[in-house]
Amino acid sequence: MNPTPSDTPSPTPVPAPGTLVVDTSRADRVGEFRGVAGPYWSLRPVGGGVEWEVEPRHVRPAVLIEQLRARTARLNARSRGEVL
Repeated sequence: MNPTPSDTPSPTPVPAPGTLVVDTSRADRVGEFRGVAGPYWSLRPVGGGVEWEVEPRHVRPAVLIEQLRARTARLNARSRGEVL
C-alpha cells in the first residue's frame, strides 16, 4: 500500500535564528535556535553558554509561559552577576 500524503510526516520548519524552542529529548530544556548543523539543529541556552545539537523531531516551539520563564531566569542570573 502506498502512503498517502497524510501518512507521511511533514518536515519540521526551520525556525528563525534566535527563536526560543523546547528540546523534548532533554527534559523540555528551552533553548535559542542558532542554526542547522547537518541533520541536527544547534540550540543555545537562553542565558548564553555551550550550544548543543538535537534532532529536529525532538524540537517544538516554546509556548509563551516557557519563553517568559527562560527570559526571567536569564535576567535573574544577570542581576546576580552570573552572566553578562
